[in-house]
Amino acid sequence: MFSITLSLVTLMTSCATVKSPLSGVWYTDVKAPFAVTSNANSTKVGSSEATSILGIVATGDAGIDAAAKSAGITKIHHVDEHSTSILGFFAKYKVFVYGE
Repeated sequence: MFSITLSLVTLMTSCATVKSPLSGVWYTDVKAPFAVTSNANSTKVGSSEATSILGIVATGDAGIDAAAKSAGITKIHHVDEHSTSILGFFAKYKVFVYGE
């Protein structure tokens, strides 16, 4: 019974995948840098995200532009990303934009 359950979980892990520099079969929770510019200040932070359920339904806008607009950022300093997934059932990708 355990081997059948493990096989099903392993097969379903690719259902809801998320962009990430590293990924775990059972659980992923990774933060990573994405981009850096030569702009000097980062007094504001904005975020945007997209989610997926079973790889069947995916919604959201995890774009850099959406994250910058959410905080009124016009000059981007750097961008980070955060990926989370649980057993392929749920995945979330979040972008953080820092700037002024």
